[in-house]
Amino acid sequence: MTDSPRRGSLLVIFLTVFIDLLGFGIVLPLLPVYGKEFARSAGESGAEVGVMLGLLMASFSIMQFLFAPFWGRISDRIGRRPVLMIGLLGSVIFYTLFGIATVMKSLPLLFVARIGAGLAGATIPVSHAYIADTTTKETRTKGMALVGAAFGLGFTFGPLFGLLAVPTGTGDPGPGPGYAAAALSAFALVLAYFKLPESLPEGGQVTKRRIFNFQSVSDALATPTIGLLLVTMFVCVLAFASFESTLSVLIRDEQGAFAFSYRELCLTFAFIGAVLTVVQGGLVRRLAGRVSDAMLATAGTLVSVVGFLFLARAGETGSLGMLWGALTTVVTGFAFITPSLNSLISRRSDPAKQGSIMGVAQSISSLARIVGPIAGLMLFHLQPPSSASWPLWLAAALMLGGLGMVVLAARGGKDYVAATE
Repeated sequence: MTDSPRRGSLLVIFLTVFIDLLGFGIVLPLLPVYGKEFARSAGESGAEVGVMLGLLMASFSIMQFLFAPFWGRISDRIGRRPVLMIGLLGSVIFYTLFGIATVMKSLPLLFVARIGAGLAGATIPVSHAYIADTTTKETRTKGMALVGAAFGLGFTFGPLFGLLAVPTGTGDPGPGPGYAAAALSAFALVLAYFKLPESLPEGGQVTKRRIFNFQSVSDALATPTIGLLLVTMFVCVLAFASFESTLSVLIRDEQGAFAFSYRELCLTFAFIGAVLTVVQGGLVRRLAGRVSDAMLATAGTLVSVVGFLFLARAGETGSLGMLWGALTTVVTGFAFITPSLNSLISRRSDPAKQGSIMGVAQSISSLARIVGPIAGLMLFHLQPPSSASWPLWLAAALMLGGLGMVVLAARGGKDYVAATE
């Protein structure tokens, strides 16, 4: 392991995660606009549009769920650098295709672009493994928080790029966001080619493992408490993903308490990303090393529970002040959770298997992001109109369960120690 990562290396890792989440941030508020327009052009309507939009929204996370372990294990064999560059090249291709799809108003092409972007974006766990390779146990949470800050920036600027597509909030969406994301990916690819050294230590490559099997899961579950940490991550991300998707419906519903415009919706998601960036890039990094990962995760889940409870109440009362305060609280809590859980998983893993185990963790997160919107939106549409905040009450209950699991995992595990024999 190197003593510390080079500044250029950290910048490339930062950009890799930022670009992936930039695409996710663009899509989250904007994809329904594209999907409805293209489906209408194809002559579809009603329930068919709903099914198409659901599949389109899920395709990105499905590919991340399927391919994150694959890329993680590949990086354990051939190194982190080539896998990260393959992911960036894929982002260039598929974000360009995304822009072309918007010009052609082609729903099938949009599906291909989102599937491909999900496949390329599944290299995120390799970024986590790169950070783990180049940091000590004491500085690892700070490195993971850097990735989290990139997540937040992508989530912040993604909706703002979305506004470039429909600057007035009405009319046909344009190709600008896709082309902008492709250009950023190309810049990061060039930077990676010239500035990103390999982080995997000499002799660290694993050369006799099969790529697509269940060994990654076995490696993860073989370590005490990692299985519980993975379940904890699933539950916490599930709660947050349900909140993300339900929030759009809750605040934009013309018959609801807030009735936000499309512009206000995008700016709301940008605000969420900004809070996430400030907290993870500032507060979490300052506390990391001074406060244990378990304590940070515990505090994050507790704060999120409180935020969800107030957010549910805001949805019932229509209070804008309570809405913004609750959003800040929820996002602040979640900002503590992800880097702390990733760091705990990394610290308790065999360094030679970190790529595969972090890949499993990313797949778990992606699975939660597949299930969360489906569960939240189904509950929203099944509920009586007088209880528009039921999905948020569910998110609070899920995060409360995550709090209990964090406490159990903290008490029952310890850092990985190599065999001395």
